Amino acid sequence: MIHPTRTNLLLLKDNALSVTNSIGILKARRQALIREFLSTTLPFLRSREDIRNTYGKAIEELALSLGHEGRNNIESITLVTKRDMGVEITERSIWGLKYRDVIAQESSVRGTDERGYDYLSTTPHLEECIYSFEKILESMLNIATFESKLKRLGAEILKTTRKIRVLEERVLPDLKHQIKTISQYIGEREREAYYRLKIFKSRSLAY
Repeated sequence: MIHPTRTNLLLLKDNALSVTNSIGILKARRQALIREFLSTTLPFLRSREDIRNTYGKAIEELALSLGHEGRNNIESITLVTKRDMGVEITERSIWGLKYRDVIAQESSVRGTDERGYDYLSTTPHLEECIYSFEKILESMLNIATFESKLKRLGAEILKTTRKIRVLEERVLPDLKHQIKTISQYIGEREREAYYRLKIFKSRSLAY
């Protein structure tokens, strides 16, 4: 325990107030992060579900296309439509928490006249197949962003919760205990001084 003086008592009270304020700020930050986590989780789950549904449809249309147009024709179209997709990784921040965002430099989904082949000679099944796979690519890029963001948010929420717990269960109770102990010590010392002064006065009057 620190030396039981009024100065140290005031310092401990200031520290306790500071810790209390810090707990309030950390709880507000945690609440904001939780709200962001929940608002990000729903579109993340929707994206995964969209990919699952779209993939099933794409495979079905691919099977129909292979039956109508043949593997060789589809493989030649695949070579024509091949392209390099550029993505940009940017750093964003939420309440001081940094995470990486993935942004495609161009749309994953192209129009039929943008794919480099004569779409009038193909079947609707193939067009639907290509569209579905391009939608899957678009959703996967979105998921990459969601996963990065959710991981950072989840880790920061746990970290903030641990800080709050340490402050509430260890630091603040210890400060309050020291404040109480020093307050009692100073109170007892002041009562003793008052009692000695009272005795001194009574003896002085007797003389």
